[in-house]
Amino acid sequence: MNPGTEAIVATSLHKAYTTGSVVTPVLRDLSITLRCGELCLIVGPSGCGKSTLLAILSGLLRPDQGEVTAYGTDLRRLNPAALDRFRLENTGFVFQGFNLFPALTAVEQVAVPLAYLGLRKDAALRKASDALDAVGMTARAKARPAELSGGEKQRVAIARALAKSPRLVFADEPTSALDAASGQVVIDLLHRAARQQDTCVVCVSHDARLIGHADRVLTMEDGRLLSDRKASPAPEMTT
Repeated sequence: MNPGTEAIVATSLHKAYTTGSVVTPVLRDLSITLRCGELCLIVGPSGCGKSTLLAILSGLLRPDQGEVTAYGTDLRRLNPAALDRFRLENTGFVFQGFNLFPALTAVEQVAVPLAYLGLRKDAALRKASDALDAVGMTARAKARPAELSGGEKQRVAIARALAKSPRLVFADEPTSALDAASGQVVIDLLHRAARQQDTCVVCVSHDARLIGHADRVLTMEDGRLLSDRKASPAPEMTT
């Protein structure tokens, strides 16, 4: 896959939530195209639809109207089992809350999705170890979440997301729970994934530090896209 190739094409997305008799529109006729090898940052005020958009683009949520095509696959046409398989094979997720299993070591956390892909345990653990090494966590491979700092937990989460070499990575507020130094490392790792692995990285964040590392910044308000501008990525850090 060449950098700049279309990864996701979303067309005329509409989404509303209903509570009793109250219908609240969240996305209003929103269309975007995301490409391989870029880190796209989605920003905007709380309640503007950022996280809903991320969920729809990743196939975790279906729009009321409109369509999402990821690498030529129309996500609307996939049944739940096929959609789960598509996400397993093509996407990685990084969340604010880390979503780590308390009883598993760091290397075991990273190996979990690899096992679901059908890798034998020894092969999955080797690949997981390589992924931890890539995020600077080799020395902490046997540590469990209770023994890790917030920044270390997020590095493990990123290693887990990237271990299967996904074509798409979705990150929802990945740095908001971290201090400045840890947040900067996480930003650099996401940026590096886009650059070196030709991955389409889509990130929702209120963190202004991310802007300097994004290739594109999408600004949302009231469920609509206000602007789509290029940003000049900041230099990568050494981790």
